[in-house]
Amino acid sequence: MIQFGPDTIADLGQSLQLEWLETNGLGGFASSTITGANTRRYHGLLVAATRPPGGRRVLLSRVDEQLDSDGRRFDLATSVYVGDVVHPQGYMNLVEFKLDPWPVMTYQLGDIVLIKSVTMRHGYNQVIISWHLAQADAPCSLSVRPLIAGRDYHHLQSASGALNAQLQIDSGSLAIQPYDAESTLMLTYPRGQFWPDGLWYYDYLYHRERDRGLDYTEDLYSPGVIRWTVTPGETVYLCASTKPLDGWQPQQWLDAERQRRAQLVAHLPPQDEFGRALTRAADQFVVRRPQAGEEGRTIIAGYPWFGDWGRDTMISLPGLLLATGRFDEAKSVLRAFAEATEDGLLPNTFDESGSGASYNTVDAALWMFIAAHRYTEATGDHQFLADPLYPTLAEIIGSYSQRTRFDIYVDDDGLLSAGNEQTQLTWMDADPGDGPVTPRHGKAVEINALWYNALRIAADSAKHLGQSEAAAELAERADQTRTNFLDNFWDERLGYLYDCITEGHPDPSLRPNQVIALALPYDLVSEEQAAQILCHVAEKLLTPYGLRTLSPDDPDYRGCYFGDQHARDSTYHQGTVWPWLLGPYMTAYVKLHGLSEETRDYLRKLTGPLHEHLQQAGLGSISEIFDGDLPHYPRGCIAQAWSVAELLRCWIEYEL
Repeated sequence: MIQFGPDTIADLGQSLQLEWLETNGLGGFASSTITGANTRRYHGLLVAATRPPGGRRVLLSRVDEQLDSDGRRFDLATSVYVGDVVHPQGYMNLVEFKLDPWPVMTYQLGDIVLIKSVTMRHGYNQVIISWHLAQADAPCSLSVRPLIAGRDYHHLQSASGALNAQLQIDSGSLAIQPYDAESTLMLTYPRGQFWPDGLWYYDYLYHRERDRGLDYTEDLYSPGVIRWTVTPGETVYLCASTKPLDGWQPQQWLDAERQRRAQLVAHLPPQDEFGRALTRAADQFVVRRPQAGEEGRTIIAGYPWFGDWGRDTMISLPGLLLATGRFDEAKSVLRAFAEATEDGLLPNTFDESGSGASYNTVDAALWMFIAAHRYTEATGDHQFLADPLYPTLAEIIGSYSQRTRFDIYVDDDGLLSAGNEQTQLTWMDADPGDGPVTPRHGKAVEINALWYNALRIAADSAKHLGQSEAAAELAERADQTRTNFLDNFWDERLGYLYDCITEGHPDPSLRPNQVIALALPYDLVSEEQAAQILCHVAEKLLTPYGLRTLSPDDPDYRGCYFGDQHARDSTYHQGTVWPWLLGPYMTAYVKLHGLSEETRDYLRKLTGPLHEHLQQAGLGSISEIFDGDLPHYPRGCIAQAWSVAELLRCWIEYEL
């Protein structure tokens, strides 16, 4: 259990950095800091996926609460305004925060104890907030003021007459549509009384947005105050949703959600705290996506701002779904992306509005081969590989071979070339607006390792399906690729692989992409070469939290990820540490050294700092990136799918 006491909470410099996340399986979420003070535009108690998994709107941003008892008034809420003014200071009354399994906050108000919880209901754009009066000598009055945004989650709201303040009030509920239909918010509060006033609250300050060089102030609208009289031992509930509720059973909903989450880790021993934490975190990324009129599945790349990215989905699938035994959902994800393929390309991203997709990635389609291969290995379900996957895999190979979009084609030497100086098609894809920061057009090392593996997997699949002629042709092409890969990428003097070859010019930058090549199912290098590569990587790239994206010895190395968008993009793959790369590193290490107890001990020590990280940023999850320089401060998304997935895959696969 993740838990913090009053000393940590009272230190705002620390507690405002500790963020919690609740998700609903639709792409929607609730998130804030342990004090309840929002520090991001993405924080909110109901961030609804109005077009699952996209169309996300911050509907209910926060609530401000006060408890009155015998003439005494206590604040529960904490807000930060422009000028770093903190008011009210409810955090001073907060004595405990814990995830059990959702956020639970305990307030000590003199001789009164009040316990608050926030829970997202799985499968619904619905958040349940409860207040339990655990200890008091007499009934108390609880006042709760909802504060509304109604906006797209990437934007901020300013006070405006354009907001529609009209309310639809019923017994124990109200509805407001501040802007368009997708901004509709319904609040349900049985036994409570609503007192309308219609007030704007100005100049909330969001520290994390200020740190990121973005707009960082917001105005929020409150339609009024909800008040309950609460007797000792009683619990009252506020439910925020996008639609009318299916009855009123808040405790049953909470019990069902608690049972669902417990079932996720029921197969793991209680003493495996890290495995259980990662498995719970993995569940947050698996969401619904409509698929041919049915309910499909996809994977959110990261919270709070990413959608479902093709590359991230395919890399994350083995850890999030196969390692955890969620095979039907893995099939659904593979099927959904297979159906979305165009010209042999998988979507890089889907539009948040649900209106289309972008296909500017060379490796997402190649990672699908790896995901399909691992699915078949885990399940033995060759029929699914035969139909519907194999036709899609064959289409990908055919399209890449004949030249498809974005200058993706197979050269005469059998190696795969992609892009030009204006494109960024690999996972190192930052472009602040004036061109790719890490230009890797041409023949990139991991792309060609993936291409080789795609040919091998397709050959094996064709053979299994009885297509011997196609299997032989694919195997022959794979052999050519392997020979020319070694001739072109291996540098005996350096003792490692070039990162990219552009117009015949090799890039000797020491980057982690060659480790991806070592970790794939079909090997391209000898054991001796693999050992040399891992030695260089361990010396220059390995950190307690993952692999650096560039050696510190390189003049282009950037060790701290901070500043405005341009500054951050310029650092994103120029030294920044990525935890997901620990997965390929550990797999390459196991392939080289074998899975002995000595190896397991090494891997356990390697992942130790990430155990502690579960309580340092996005609570219970793994961050997207870390600074390359000490002390390796966590950055980026507070919960990243492939960070969790690759760590969980190795943790389970290697029985750590």
